[in-house]
Amino acid sequence: MPSTMRAAFYHGPRDIRIEEVDIPVPAADEVLVRVLRSGICGTDAGEWLAGPKVFPVQRRHPHSGHLGPIIPGHEFVGEIVAAGPGATLLPGTRVAAGAGIWCGQCRRCDQGRTNKCVRYRTLGLNVHGGMAEYVAVPEATLRALPAGLGVDHAALAQPLAVGIHAARRAGAVAGDRVAVIGGGAIGSFVLAGLRHLGDYRIAVIDIATSRLARAKRLGADITVTASPATAEELTDAFDGAQPDVVIEASGAPGQLALALALVTDGGRVEAVGIPKQKPEIDLHSMIFREITLETTLAHVCDTDLPAALRILAENPSLGEEFAEPLVGLAQLGESLDRLATGQVEGKILIDPGA
Repeated sequence: MPSTMRAAFYHGPRDIRIEEVDIPVPAADEVLVRVLRSGICGTDAGEWLAGPKVFPVQRRHPHSGHLGPIIPGHEFVGEIVAAGPGATLLPGTRVAAGAGIWCGQCRRCDQGRTNKCVRYRTLGLNVHGGMAEYVAVPEATLRALPAGLGVDHAALAQPLAVGIHAARRAGAVAGDRVAVIGGGAIGSFVLAGLRHLGDYRIAVIDIATSRLARAKRLGADITVTASPATAEELTDAFDGAQPDVVIEASGAPGQLALALALVTDGGRVEAVGIPKQKPEIDLHSMIFREITLETTLAHVCDTDLPAALRILAENPSLGEEFAEPLVGLAQLGESLDRLATGQVEGKILIDPGA
């Protein structure tokens, strides 16, 4: 194995540099992963366009203490090539990363809400991630790939786990009418999570006919083109009833207010999409209509990541829906531009070794 690797370092907006650095050495309970695929997330594109908002441009390496820019990439799969003291996964094992790191000792961890750990941090957002040829990863954040699941499809596991977690938190029960606002990547993963979890009648709302067509293929019962008549069309599609649950998965201006207007009295609204500006909501109406507003973030690795891998293994067509041409690290900046400017509807995957 070589002693150095290529990695993408985020220095600021529109400033990602491919550099040659030492391959990290796994610490206790860590493994060294050779990255086979690393997906680009909307968060990555937002940081590229207008950050740093999430990325710490100057972060301290947990082992060396060195201050420097961060390696992004929190949606990655790879193959274990070495293990630190205490790690049990064997070299040669292909794994998907959940990316979130939790302490396992705080109150939220005891409750099973590891994504809200008081010491929570994320590979590729807070510490070095997978936009590199190799990455040192806490073993607890990894799950082995099911037999037969290829790396291109497995690279969707982390964002699908986020969608599954959102679907769980939405609190729908059997027979509920559920509307999802936004048929982009995260909305599609929420839809897949809903289909996995229960028997619901699901509508997807979007402005793009291509996204609505994909939602149909992924199992949506109803699709509605966003317009001033959305509320009426949705109610008609649900046989005269308003949805019991509305999931806002776009983050676009005004859509959380729309979700609150669409849901039935006594219903539930869940905010999934991260808004680009502070939304205004009618709290007076929410109180008098007894609307429950939930939020969701990230996923619980122990439950949501295995479910995501199982769904991907059992439904290969899901992975095909997001296929985009594979690119190398040298095309990362161009790819971030394409995603940030809305030119991509699938999932761009990086092969760091290319």
